[in-house]
Amino acid sequence: MPLRLIFMGTPDFSVPTLLELVAHGHEIAAVYTRAPKPGGRRGLQLQPTPVEEAARKLGVPVLTPKTLKTQEALDAFRAFDADAAVVVAYGMILPQAILDAPKLGCYNLHASLLPRWRGAAPINRAIMAGDAESGVMVMKMDVGLDTGDIAMAERLAITDSMTAADLHDRLSRLGADLMVRAMAVLDRGGLQLTRQSEDGVTYAAKIDKAEARIDWSRPARAVLRHIHGLSPFPGAWGELAGVSENARVKILRCELAKGAGAPGDVLDDQLTIACGDGAIRITELQREGKARMRAADFLRGVPLRAGARFT
Repeated sequence: MPLRLIFMGTPDFSVPTLLELVAHGHEIAAVYTRAPKPGGRRGLQLQPTPVEEAARKLGVPVLTPKTLKTQEALDAFRAFDADAAVVVAYGMILPQAILDAPKLGCYNLHASLLPRWRGAAPINRAIMAGDAESGVMVMKMDVGLDTGDIAMAERLAITDSMTAADLHDRLSRLGADLMVRAMAVLDRGGLQLTRQSEDGVTYAAKIDKAEARIDWSRPARAVLRHIHGLSPFPGAWGELAGVSENARVKILRCELAKGAGAPGDVLDDQLTIACGDGAIRITELQREGKARMRAADFLRGVPLRAGARFT
């Protein structure tokens, strides 16, 4: 028998899970998401979240409460009489009364191998830290920050070529499949839970734009992982001196390369940049106020002068 579910999510990452739950026959009683925010060209038009857009196409009721801590919010949540709630990057704390409302509990999909990278930015932090793998986990939620008991997990290798966008998309699809399997087992009454270890706990703090400037004195692989962990947003950047004018450049993709020099020096006409140890070659970038482009296209329009370097 399908479950009657409340789905709670906000960004693109959440949408595949919602769609997969519907495709596998579960009844979505309601979707909770964050309220629309101003957007568009002039920033005046309210933009619904990706989850709201998907829910509207499915014909599912959408709620955008500012808080879940009032009696009114609790009564509305309870009125859906859900078997369980599925939470994927919702962006709002669920109080204990909400967690207790569904008959079978609330289940969260988290994009890390807990207890490593609890918190807001697990995908970015895993890449930036040089982790060899990441993954997705389904946990039964409690009031702590990603501290609930684990139900199911899938692992995924992180390669040096992966950006945060790449890993985001792969984990989103992997997580959708994992949550569908978890709900099937929950429906049969066989979902087993394992308490998280207290060892190896790390926190994935929200990305601060102040972190985005590249430190070329670091080893090449650390520079590469920093760049890829912040791609495409907010985008790791440096200022390219030695062109017609100093230009802030976001670097979106790169690869390890051979070469040595003072950190930040441009070593050749292929945008190979010296790091504290080794070098990287830029393959995709974005100038301030411009569209992203391949490095080859950039170089056709911005020939480098002798002494060009990133600062």
